[in-house]
Amino acid sequence: MRPTAIRRTAVAATVMSLALLTAACGSDAGDKDGKGSDSASGKPAGRGADTSAAKALTAAELEKVSLAQGDVKGHKIAKAGPADTITAEDVTVDKAACDVFADALMGAKTGRPAASTQRKVVSEPKKGGDKESDDPAEAFKAAFDITTTLTTLASYDGKGAEEVLAGLRTAATECASGFTFTAAGSKQKISKIAEVPVKGGEEAVAWTVTVEADGEKSAMKLIQIRQGATVASLTSLNLGASGAGGDFDLPTAVIDAQAGKLA
Repeated sequence: MRPTAIRRTAVAATVMSLALLTAACGSDAGDKDGKGSDSASGKPAGRGADTSAAKALTAAELEKVSLAQGDVKGHKIAKAGPADTITAEDVTVDKAACDVFADALMGAKTGRPAASTQRKVVSEPKKGGDKESDDPAEAFKAAFDITTTLTTLASYDGKGAEEVLAGLRTAATECASGFTFTAAGSKQKISKIAEVPVKGGEEAVAWTVTVEADGEKSAMKLIQIRQGATVASLTSLNLGASGAGGDFDLPTAVIDAQAGKLA
């Protein structure tokens, strides 16, 4: 593998360990991070419901609509592990306007959800991906063409879910040219945030987030889906694409499956 690919892989592995592999487990009865706004404390409602009077799903109800093994063909799904939880207080930024976006990207709770759950969804390697190639970078990309997605469900009272998405849209716009953040002691630089098309739920938005270290770039995806007063936040990374310095597609199958369970 070329030195540049090795460096990109190191960047990808660092980001993955923070955003995708150090997730909180199970569900939480409230937000104790202290960074969320009081207005974004909520509880979800069904499709087309009046979210001004919406009541959050309980932890047990969120568990029923969270992804489970077998929900997405060709993917392994498990509850996020209990170790090294990333919370909003673990994430700091150099621009205050970017705080909420960094929290969401790292899988930390945004606002003050009444309950939340997290799942780790990993695509299975494609057949033939381990075949040798004359180009080491291409061989690495093929062998590690695996997308890992941390899926967080959070329910909010009233219009909390709508306000969370509105806040993320504003942050993405104001921070589109980049910012620097530190998560669990590891410093990362975001050089670009670009919105990409996505469908799902009553409201959906997605971005390609470019992470840069030592001049090498890797991509992450952040997807937000609102159904009633519940927000599904998905952070994805493809190790093969990151190691080769390229982009990757949105995890459409995962998005569709989660949106379907929330409908």
